[in-house]
Amino acid sequence: MQVGEGEGWRLAFNPLKSPFSLLVGGRHWAAELTLAEAQVLQRAVAKLVQQHAGLMDQLMAEEALSLELETRLAGEGQLWLSLEGDRSQWCLGFVLTPEPGVRGLEGHWESGATAAFVAALGALRLAPVELCPIETDELGAFDRHP
Repeated sequence: MQVGEGEGWRLAFNPLKSPFSLLVGGRHWAAELTLAEAQVLQRAVAKLVQQHAGLMDQLMAEEALSLELETRLAGEGQLWLSLEGDRSQWCLGFVLTPEPGVRGLEGHWESGATAAFVAALGALRLAPVELCPIETDELGAFDRHP
């Protein structure tokens, strides 16, 4: 079992717990994900953070940006992610809309918790999965806010 926790976030992964092997949480909320959902979340967060890192040197100190990524889950479900902030601080949100008849989730990590949560999520040993973008191979949106 892998466990991590900090101010405004927590994470617990137990591959033997089925069907919900990953617990993710933020300030005042927590939810459990299946292994397949956890794999897609891990991969999608890494892709979004990588995109943010690639844009940091293009932003002025006072500029903010918003990035979104939407990808398919196995079956009919979708995962939507949003990263909003500036060069040094950003928050992360997600909406999980699985196939019909299965619970959906929404969560958010504040800027003070996001970097630590992302590092802990990235360190988990989950089998890799390929993302299946909804409409394009690129990230869904890129907006700069001066």
